[in-house]
Amino acid sequence: MKAIILAGGKGTRLAPYTTVFPKPLMPVDGMPILEVIVRQLAHFRISEMVFTVSQQSESLLSAYFGDGSRYGVAIRYSREEKPLGTAGPLTIIPNLPETFLVMNGDILTTLNYQKLIRYHRQHRGMVTIAMSQKKVQLELGVMECDRTHRLTRYTEKPTLSYSVSMGIYVFEKRVLEWIPSKKYLDFPELIQKLLRQRVKVVCRPSNDFWLDIGRHEDYKEAQRKFQEMRKKLLYEKG
Repeated sequence: MKAIILAGGKGTRLAPYTTVFPKPLMPVDGMPILEVIVRQLAHFRISEMVFTVSQQSESLLSAYFGDGSRYGVAIRYSREEKPLGTAGPLTIIPNLPETFLVMNGDILTTLNYQKLIRYHRQHRGMVTIAMSQKKVQLELGVMECDRTHRLTRYTEKPTLSYSVSMGIYVFEKRVLEWIPSKKYLDFPELIQKLLRQRVKVVCRPSNDFWLDIGRHEDYKEAQRKFQEMRKKLLYEKG
């Protein structure tokens, strides 16, 4: 199995940190978040990885990870000459297998990748999206009225729950038919295109711990959680 890791984004929401180095190199308890991902994928016997990189991020990422041999994996780098979004970079990667994993390079999770891949194969979709539940507290009073505008319900600062993408996908190679070559395209646009054409897209619910570090508050939370869960996240014994 081959994993494509999206590592070329600018990480603007984490500025000013990301003006110095790429977001996938942001450390959690001293270890870059992308190294956590690489170690996890290696644990699940995913031994081939391609990092999609920008001209700015390639040198730092390749200097840190090299060819991946010290992790027992093979790492290659696919450089975008211009920004291609999150789906567009797939069109410039040669020799993609029939089934492959794609994920963001800023995710902290206990998801079992092999179970996700098996689920994808069992359900035979074009795409499988790993899905988590995200709770959001609304800092307002929520009102519900009937047709005459009479108040029927009032809830102060409710906590809402949403099913959200974990930024982890399994794709069939045929998905490239819906991605224009070397053109900018993000995953949400690709998924909408597939849904409009009634192509089967599957959701895989997960109760695993999951967090991305896209915002400052999430990065602080990732630091705390990684210290608490280090052995579980890195599959360390003892």
